[in-house]
Amino acid sequence: MAEVVLFHHVQGLTDGIRAFADELRAGGHTVHTPDLFDGEKPASIDEGAAYAEGLGGQIRKRADRFVADLPEELVYAGFSLGVVTAQRLAQTRPGARGALLYESCIPITGEWAFGPWPDGLPVQIHGMDQDPFFALEGDIDAARELVDTVGSELATLFVYPGDQHLFADSSLPSYDAEAATLVLQRSREFLDRLD
Repeated sequence: MAEVVLFHHVQGLTDGIRAFADELRAGGHTVHTPDLFDGEKPASIDEGAAYAEGLGGQIRKRADRFVADLPEELVYAGFSLGVVTAQRLAQTRPGARGALLYESCIPITGEWAFGPWPDGLPVQIHGMDQDPFFALEGDIDAARELVDTVGSELATLFVYPGDQHLFADSSLPSYDAEAATLVLQRSREFLDRLD
């Protein structure tokens, strides 16, 4: 079974993120859920963005400290803001087995890139087609570039109808049960194939 580190979004380690991790665990996988906000759960995306900005480099340091005690052979997963950490570690920490990127994707070329995508590293990206952050701020374009560069054997982009951000977090009003069920199913299938 796979060992996963799942990084939370800008509203913190919510009950919905914990529930998502539990669903992955129910498939027999080990899932770690570090709390990079140290218990804070901002009430909105805007409040969360301001909180994260105030933390500055602490998010990166906390994430690096957390994974330092884990084996190298990890799947890195993240929701929205958490994708920044998950993708950075998947691309730069040796031994990554895969990446699950939910509702965000960082370009693999240009000034924001963490470098080239590692050879042979499988990735799934999930997002809504009218999500104001994922679809309308360029993340979906970065995801398409990643799939085109890596190839469809290793990289898959799943786009769901809708305009919600954080739609797979069952504890938030933006939750979309139908889409979230598909995200979980596809994520489990991805993890099962790594064995």
